[in-house]
Amino acid sequence: MKVKKRSGNIANMKFDNVTQRISQLTKGLSSAISADKVSQQVFSSMYDGITTQEIDILTSEIAVGMMTEHPDYEILATRIAASNIQKRTPKIFTKAMKILYDNNILSSEVWEFISTNNEILDNSIQSGNDFEFGFFGLKTLEKNYLMKINKDTLIETPQYLLLRVSCGIHTGNTEKTIETYRYMSDGYFIHATPTLFNASTLKPQMSSCFLVAMKDDSIDGIYATLKECADISKWAGGIGLHAHNIRAKNSMIRGTNGTSGGLIPMLRVFNSTARYVNQSGKRKGSFAIYLEPWHADIQEFLELRLNQGDEESRTRDLFTALWIPDLFMKRVEKGENWSLFCPDTAPGLADVYGEEFETLYTQYENEGRANKVVPASDIWVAILKSQSETGTPYMLYKDACNEKSNQKNLGVIKSSNLCTEIIEYSNKDETAVCNLASIALPKLIENGKFNYEKLYEITKTITYNLNEVIDKNFYPVETARNSNMKHRPIGIGVQGLADAFNLCDLPFDCADAKSMNIAIFETIYHAALEASLELSKEFGPYESFKGSPASQGKLQFDLWSKPSFSGKYDWVKMKRQIKKFGLRNSLLVAPMPTASTSQILGNNECIEPYTTNIYLRRTLAGEFVVVNKHLVKELQALGLWSKEMKDHMIKESGSVQNIPNIPENIKEKYKTVWEISQKVLIDMARDRGCFIDQSQSLNLFMENPTVSKLSSMHMYAWKQGLKTGLYYLRSKAKAKATQFTICPSCSA
Repeated sequence: MKVKKRSGNIANMKFDNVTQRISQLTKGLSSAISADKVSQQVFSSMYDGITTQEIDILTSEIAVGMMTEHPDYEILATRIAASNIQKRTPKIFTKAMKILYDNNILSSEVWEFISTNNEILDNSIQSGNDFEFGFFGLKTLEKNYLMKINKDTLIETPQYLLLRVSCGIHTGNTEKTIETYRYMSDGYFIHATPTLFNASTLKPQMSSCFLVAMKDDSIDGIYATLKECADISKWAGGIGLHAHNIRAKNSMIRGTNGTSGGLIPMLRVFNSTARYVNQSGKRKGSFAIYLEPWHADIQEFLELRLNQGDEESRTRDLFTALWIPDLFMKRVEKGENWSLFCPDTAPGLADVYGEEFETLYTQYENEGRANKVVPASDIWVAILKSQSETGTPYMLYKDACNEKSNQKNLGVIKSSNLCTEIIEYSNKDETAVCNLASIALPKLIENGKFNYEKLYEITKTITYNLNEVIDKNFYPVETARNSNMKHRPIGIGVQGLADAFNLCDLPFDCADAKSMNIAIFETIYHAALEASLELSKEFGPYESFKGSPASQGKLQFDLWSKPSFSGKYDWVKMKRQIKKFGLRNSLLVAPMPTASTSQILGNNECIEPYTTNIYLRRTLAGEFVVVNKHLVKELQALGLWSKEMKDHMIKESGSVQNIPNIPENIKEKYKTVWEISQKVLIDMARDRGCFIDQSQSLNLFMENPTVSKLSSMHMYAWKQGLKTGLYYLRSKAKAKATQFTICPSCSA
């Protein structure tokens, strides 16, 4: 059997050569890892003319398929895959960047910085850290993130990518560049997907989220908005669009003496645009449409994603979202009627909140302006039906979002973003923007204890980075530049909260976990404020700081009732300093979904519990069984891990609660989200929310949703003062062991 080497030479394939290469990569792994066993399977699957690169891919896939026998098989698979990537790419960072520059990918400014500082940058590369990723994280990087030329010629290793991103953020400052690179290389944090895609390129569009306002209710306004959405989607931005001001179906069009088709036909055009402008072929465009429930087209809006019905009335590629005033929730709770209006004949409802909204709304009711009056429960049941079937609409509470915003001095906030964690002001001249990054909480566990000092340090670095991104960013539309330069918001999130609890030996729903949850987010908020304060001392406060709650000595927790504190920080001193020197950034904290970046760093997503302890991961190479790595280590230490245990977990759909021999403390610690009260998730969201000046992507989970159970859950979340009451409703699929949140553009 012949094999084609990387040099192009043809040689005889020898079994010993395969075994030797695998054996070299097993050093330091468990004695249970058998190079012979892997190589036998590899050799039996080889064919004449196979390349050494294909052998590496085959070997890594066989090894990862054996990881349920022992988790070190995944480490072996990663080592093989990482070695293969390094063999295919230039040996020196600057040589790789020169290739990207010569192929019109890298910007001339960044290339000049790299070439001028080539020695210090080349020497900073920690190539061994390529082997520290998990297998699936490494393959995600290889497939979607590492730069290629001519479609499939790989140029970057993971370390080159991270240093390229750092150079793009801190061009001209080698110290900050290397600091950022080392933190990311060591796995402490990661910037969001658009930043990883585009930093240092000719068009460095590094922003994740855009909040677009419908220009006005006219052909010119609608199509100007559509073009803006297309321009943003082209550059991998996720979009939240509020459409409260579009007149309802059958409303009069005075210019033509005709009648309007309403929201639905218009949204089908946006749906087609999302499909067509597919983020440069990387992924489908993503738009979330926000609507207030008083709009006369609300009932048709709630049917947009249903699986049945008239296809001409469906927009399955848009995400529906509700911007809910408190008055609606009160009417639902009291079993009262709800009036539906057209914004053309009942103007201004979207422009007020709180008491002003209630006054205007009831005035319009008394004046008989309603298109229709229905029991509020009719709208409520339609919302719950849609959520049970599709997971949407998202639910955000208009009054809480406005009352608790540091941007409330700018005007009324009318929507969130694609993933419900960004709460920013937007209008026809200002498209709100946010740049994101997430902290890997498990990296901060040392000997079973959380290192809050290190978290503080990491948070400040991220704040400096994201502030710098605002100035280095390419803005696909001028309205986005207008907004970002005035208000300079950023979004710091987390990933792996459940992993951090596991590593600290805490069940997700225990009292110590709840205290740790508060301490983590209080630390992040204080550190981000301190960094923004320092930036303000150096560069001045953001343009619209005057009149903001922070300028008046009111921080996020002052806008909530009964916040809980860890006692670690002097908030009186912080407020005094902010009033004196200002802040550089209007908003700072926004835990976002971290689907892609959590996979890269090997952490559980964002703030969520584990959905299961075992699941099938489907790739182009086949199906692989993946098990909660923390659980496996504990079961191995107790001598309980075996093929039989794995099979029993599969039979139990990833739960360990009914498996004999597993100690009760481990069962308690490894409850899945289906075995944890959703009240716990909501309470923890409330507790951390006091330190989150934007919002948080809060999924809620219900195995068998009913109107009664969903109503109780939503009413409880609303009464806790949450801004985001629901991102997705996750119901338990009968044929799957897990579900993933996918927010393509907000994966921080």
